[in-house]
Amino acid sequence: MGENLVLNMESKGYTVAVYNRTVEKVDNFVNGRGKGKNFIGARSLEELVASLERPRKVMMLVKAGKPVDDFIEKLIPLLEPGDIIIDGGNSHFPDTVRRTKYVESKGLLYIGTGVSGGEEGALKGPSMMPGGSPDAWPHVKKIFQDVAAKVDDGSPCCDWVGEDGAGHFVKMVHNGIEYGDMQIINEAYHLMKELLGMDAFEQHEVFKKWNTGLLDSYLIEITRDILAYKDEDGSPLVEKILDTAGQKGTGKWTAVTALDLGIPLTLIGESVFSRCLSAQKDLRVKASKILSGKEPAFKGDKQQFINDLEQAIYGAKIISYAQGYDLMMEAAKEYNWNLNYGGIALMWRGGCIIRSVFLGDIENAFRSNPNLENLLFDSFFKNAVESAQESWRRVCAAALENGIPVPALTSALCYFDGFRNGRLPANLLQAQRDYFGAHQYERTDKPRGEFFHTDWTGRGGSTASSTYQV
Repeated sequence: MGENLVLNMESKGYTVAVYNRTVEKVDNFVNGRGKGKNFIGARSLEELVASLERPRKVMMLVKAGKPVDDFIEKLIPLLEPGDIIIDGGNSHFPDTVRRTKYVESKGLLYIGTGVSGGEEGALKGPSMMPGGSPDAWPHVKKIFQDVAAKVDDGSPCCDWVGEDGAGHFVKMVHNGIEYGDMQIINEAYHLMKELLGMDAFEQHEVFKKWNTGLLDSYLIEITRDILAYKDEDGSPLVEKILDTAGQKGTGKWTAVTALDLGIPLTLIGESVFSRCLSAQKDLRVKASKILSGKEPAFKGDKQQFINDLEQAIYGAKIISYAQGYDLMMEAAKEYNWNLNYGGIALMWRGGCIIRSVFLGDIENAFRSNPNLENLLFDSFFKNAVESAQESWRRVCAAALENGIPVPALTSALCYFDGFRNGRLPANLLQAQRDYFGAHQYERTDKPRGEFFHTDWTGRGGSTASSTYQV
């Protein structure tokens, strides 16, 4: 990422000083991919800092956590008031909140920016989501927007997100949605393989078609290409890859943050747990020899099911983004951020992993109504999810009837049904809590905020627990 990003910057007319603690890597780069270009190879941090114009802009792309703090400590003594430290890695947003305050206390400025698009995006134009010290933005705005991806009208997929950890928070949510999108696609692949008996090459044709329609996106595009890729013996390479998924933590952070803020981020949560289940490979293999279930047996119209599957993916995708935006809205209240939700969709329209035509519809929704409370309240998404639901229900029913796990598709559908339901069974849950713990409840025939306790057994008395929400 770092190497490709500096190549991108240099190609836009900037002279870039580069440093790596493994000096050999600097030499190899300057004499290799960077040869003949406007790079300054620094052999120490002191040399790097000395080569920069003021206000100095030092961007780190290192592993999240302690390495970032270590580099900050090494840089601070070398910099002067007004200089800018930039973290372009996948740092956890609370760390960026802390680091912004700390760096500012030293008279410096700090930016924590999400960078999405992988290696290719870094080279050709990533999506960038900067936050941190507002005074730093004017000094890096042109550089960031020059190197960022552009949408059709030339708008850069980069703009200021907000104070302290806002940029890394938005990148975290981006990655959480990425987890969800990938899981939905994987469930579609699993259904076509196990239920419809389609091989990878047949599925390639389906994804190829889907990528020209409402599912047009980077992840559908690369899935199309992966399914067509042949191993040396001519068989699909994808079928020879071990079914254990890795993760770097951003999806987990998204789910944990949703729990902390009380937001039902069900689809992304299931996506994280699906990766955890996949990692239990040895245990699953053992279970497959002990536990039995329904053997898949499809008897319907294959093409109709594929059409239904396209709608199911679309419906679940809408829910995933609705939940992600719900989380960002709650975080904005919690951390006093002024997030531009339509602008965030624009930043995600190009360069990043979740880029798709779908994001233009989100941008339009927030442009039409900047105070939109939930994405599902927008007429476009309301009509889309309602239109998709019958196909979506048929897909989920077929999966459950045939013993094929589809946790993301089903959790998204359950969220839709729960969200549109004006009365859920939580009244019984509150009665249970009051019965065993005197936690109290509100009544439908009394004002909100007035709490009651019942002596359910006749032995509990009138003493009740205090009322609070975690």
